[in-house]
Amino acid sequence: MPRLAPLAKPYPPEAAAELAQMPADIGLFRTVAHNPRVLSRWRGGGLLDRGSITLRQRELLILRTTARLKAEYEWGVHVGFFGAKAKFSEAEIVATVHGDASDWNAEEAVLVEMADALVDSGTVDDALWQQAAAHYKADQLIEIIALVGFYHLVSFTVNATGVALEPGAPRFPAAQ
Repeated sequence: MPRLAPLAKPYPPEAAAELAQMPADIGLFRTVAHNPRVLSRWRGGGLLDRGSITLRQRELLILRTTARLKAEYEWGVHVGFFGAKAKFSEAEIVATVHGDASDWNAEEAVLVEMADALVDSGTVDDALWQQAAAHYKADQLIEIIALVGFYHLVSFTVNATGVALEPGAPRFPAAQ
């Protein structure tokens, strides 16, 4: 049961204006719409456009971050919307939740390690930074950090407010 129910139609005018600009009608956005200013900032600060890293790299970071933070809602939404576009295999989807860096190629393993380090400690050590810098340019490193940070915020929001899982969205897989 949600702690904060998503807004229902008819929406207050300011919330309706913000929700009309969101990419999907999902519970998360309708929950955050309790504060249209915050929803506006989320939309303005969104990182789902074409960035300096590939869609697959972006989604790996998001899936790993949300899985580590036990945000099943957001993990499932991203698997459902982007999993096929990112060309993740079923084993890779499972690895975003239950795997480690050894489940990925060297370039993707760095992303998993970056997400894990940022979730665990809020930083990365020098050795991991050097490893990441060997694969990614400065603008990409900033985007990697920003994605993990933004999806930390999203995970906090869905977990704290109790946003109900979207109908038909994937659930966390069982460990294999």
